[in-house]
Amino acid sequence: MEELKPMPPSSCPLTPLGFLERAATVYGDCPSIIYNNTTYTWSHTHRRCLKVASSLSSNGIRPGHVVSVVAPNVPAMYELQFAVPMSGAILNNINTRLDARTISIILRHGESKLVFVDYLSLDVIREALSLFPPETPCPTLVVITEDEEEAPPPSLSVDVCTYESMVERGDPEFKWVQPQSEWDPVV
Repeated sequence: MEELKPMPPSSCPLTPLGFLERAATVYGDCPSIIYNNTTYTWSHTHRRCLKVASSLSSNGIRPGHVVSVVAPNVPAMYELQFAVPMSGAILNNINTRLDARTISIILRHGESKLVFVDYLSLDVIREALSLFPPETPCPTLVVITEDEEEAPPPSLSVDVCTYESMVERGDPEFKWVQPQSEWDPVV
């Protein structure tokens, strides 16, 4: 009977991350994202997600940490749906239509370590962070710009980086964190 218990070869957790890996292998040259002037293939998307996951891990994001995203449906938002779980972190998508007070409560309650924010939502996120109690640590901000060639808005402070800089710094050979169980939080 011992042979019938779940073991790694016979009970690999089902995860959406495996679907991205398979799509990159089977449909590598087919488009996965077409947005304005941006087109990525499945293999390109997979590689970019691995690079972002690598950057998250090298910036101190560990399994179980919460990473929030406040962005509309842009390519970076799509990639983050895979990249954050690939790092082992928990993804917290926050609606772009919420007010600063509500976002502040969500960020504090989730104990977000990092927030990816679309540059158009940057002001509401800064206001949300200003509502944090003094003893509560604020999450790090990563700004998503509309176009990868576009410079971040001039009002950005030095402690804020951009999404594309995280992609550039990442390792495309990153070994993503495989969930130990289907009960592990992904999204």
